[in-house]
Amino acid sequence: MNYIDIENIDLNLLRVFEALIEEGGASRAAIRLGLTQPAVSAALGRLRRVYSDPLFERTGRGLRPTVRANELAPLVEEALTQCRQALALTTVGNEIKGRTVTVGLSDDSEIALGQKILKKVDEHLPGLHIIFRQTHSGLAQDMLMRHQIDLAITAGGLSSHLVTSHRLGKGNYLCIADKNTSVPVTVADYAQRPHLLVSSGGFVGVVDEALNAVGYKRSVKVSTTHFAAVPFLLIETDLITTVPSHAARAMEKNTSLQIFPCPVSMPPYELEIGTRVGNRHDKVLHELKSIIVKICQTPGFLS
Repeated sequence: MNYIDIENIDLNLLRVFEALIEEGGASRAAIRLGLTQPAVSAALGRLRRVYSDPLFERTGRGLRPTVRANELAPLVEEALTQCRQALALTTVGNEIKGRTVTVGLSDDSEIALGQKILKKVDEHLPGLHIIFRQTHSGLAQDMLMRHQIDLAITAGGLSSHLVTSHRLGKGNYLCIADKNTSVPVTVADYAQRPHLLVSSGGFVGVVDEALNAVGYKRSVKVSTTHFAAVPFLLIETDLITTVPSHAARAMEKNTSLQIFPCPVSMPPYELEIGTRVGNRHDKVLHELKSIIVKICQTPGFLS
């Protein structure tokens, strides 16, 4: 391995690299860093010489990182995080100043948790910037390991010894429909209604498995991959859908939709929050994690 004397390297170049990775373009990186675009372009030129790699390639939509840049990204992010944590010790409260934390979660959890998290952050961690990034149980752990997110809220999938996880609680499901739709009481009535399915792919979901177990099959009229689309697809229709309880309650609160119990017994799921083991001494992440745990463990939030 070739070692480079850091005394001959401007470590601010790493901040430029971080901004380019996260913003995807020199102009946005310049705005973020408070620099001119030519200054960012010049810094990129120096980075390319240091690493003997183009690092970023121009596309029609900005800059695309090379394989080498993607390999460097988690290392640079970790190094800058450690530097920021060390400098934060100089003054009480400095650990928050200019800090951004990326929270990975599915959009049903974002609908239910997003506003509550932001309110608590304003109270307890003023100045902290939050990025919500969509993920799910099949991606969350990998995104943590790649430093694409700092915290993961997911229904399982966190099994690595490099990830520390905490149980948030056991979730369940509720049905939701337009306020003028009659509520199905029996499983038979529920099964014959036109259904909206929220799924990452296909027309079979957890509801279909529950119905199949008791000898019924439903009619899925439409499928979407995003919970955020649910209210717009349900309003003024006879469709019904079955979603996690915390998301259903948030949708009912902010729309004219109604929620009601699911006539068929649905299996509960475990929701958990995870971070990288290497962040165990990060005070800001620890405080944010505590905020999320308290929200989720509020009586009735997940059930």
